[in-house]
Amino acid sequence: MREITVLEDPGAAVADRLGEVAVAGGNIVLTGGSTPRSAYARAAEQDADWSKATVWFSDERMVPPDHPDSNFAMAAQSLLSRLSNPPTVVRMQGELGADAAAGAYEAQLRERMGSDPRFDIILLGVGPDGHTASLFPGKPELEEVGRFAAPVPLAGMEPQVPRVTLTFPVLNGAREVDFLVAGADKADAVARAFGEPPDPEAPASRVSPPAGSLFVYLDDAAAARL
Repeated sequence: MREITVLEDPGAAVADRLGEVAVAGGNIVLTGGSTPRSAYARAAEQDADWSKATVWFSDERMVPPDHPDSNFAMAAQSLLSRLSNPPTVVRMQGELGADAAAGAYEAQLRERMGSDPRFDIILLGVGPDGHTASLFPGKPELEEVGRFAAPVPLAGMEPQVPRVTLTFPVLNGAREVDFLVAGADKADAVARAFGEPPDPEAPASRVSPPAGSLFVYLDDAAAARL
């Protein structure tokens, strides 16, 4: 199932959905970027009970957890630290370096989620180049099928630091994937990822959970070329 929704404030819809899954005690994957920050702030204002939920991350830059470029730091500041009943958080350890951090996250995933992880909801964005998580066009991580978490030694955009990313087998194993995309600078990438036909060179177009639902939340500017 795939559904594209254009809203004045798509972040509000995502915040509602995150809160619903959290209250149900779900396994939730958060992502980085400026657009999710507003959704996280909205979810924090709602202050639902996240205490039974477990929060994971789609990708991370190899920086300490309090660094301005850290996806964990952004989510902690805008959401996790503001909840009265916070979740269990399993972060990617950017301070370890890409290979060690990927291995550690792989071990956590297998220990907690088993050999076939199915997240209840994965939140993703789309970059202007069509990347999602830290799966960049033309990079070898796109073809990784044996690992749940892969090191990304060379990022496809700034900041040019190594990263760790969840791989397509994990993204496409989810019960629900929500894309949140806003802004005119993303319109071309949205058209490549979600238009007809999608462009297979845009990594975001390859997220299509066969046994799950795909929801794409856009503002008018991001949807302009669909």
